[in-house]
Amino acid sequence: MIETIEVKKREVTGSRAMIKIRESGRIPAILYGHGEENLCLTVSLDTINGLIKHGTKLVTMTGDVNDTALLRAVQWSSMGDYIIHVDFARVSQSETVDVPVPVHLYGEAPGAMSSAGQLRFMTHEIQIRCPAASIPEFLVCDISALQLGQSIHVNELKLPEGAIAITPGGVVVVQVATQTAGSEEAAAITGAEPELIRKEKPAEAGS
Repeated sequence: MIETIEVKKREVTGSRAMIKIRESGRIPAILYGHGEENLCLTVSLDTINGLIKHGTKLVTMTGDVNDTALLRAVQWSSMGDYIIHVDFARVSQSETVDVPVPVHLYGEAPGAMSSAGQLRFMTHEIQIRCPAASIPEFLVCDISALQLGQSIHVNELKLPEGAIAITPGGVVVVQVATQTAGSEEAAAITGAEPELIRKEKPAEAGS
């Protein structure tokens, strides 16, 4: 997926200048790579939010710069409530790149339908290597056949043609574990509880 975005060059640097840029509704950015000079840019905040929302990695730049680039990094404020800077790396559409891609679950796991089963979404994102023009928005993990005690691993995910997984194949993406009385207490002690997905109970009549 590739999207066209408009960018502007910027000459000013420094924290005060960056604050003024953000107050104007734009985000400071940098474009680097391919042995060419680094370019300081600004991009509309709405544009960046759109790229993040749709999981877009590859962009065609227009405006003050005409280039193809990969959205490499988004820097957030210390509180994580607003974007302060973004990094773009020059890339050709035929070039092979390593990128993180989110994983989306599809369907309902039969093993998690009973009170004994607990669906655990362990790995929300994996690293893949593929042509820049073939970067997917997300990967689909079908859990509609997942029974109690079963897991789906990285090497079982369907990848786009020409893509390979960089994340080790044995990493668990999702599993249906047996729910035990001490599971939640143990997770609270370790502080490393995976996302638990439970089927909501239907609302009481008249509620």
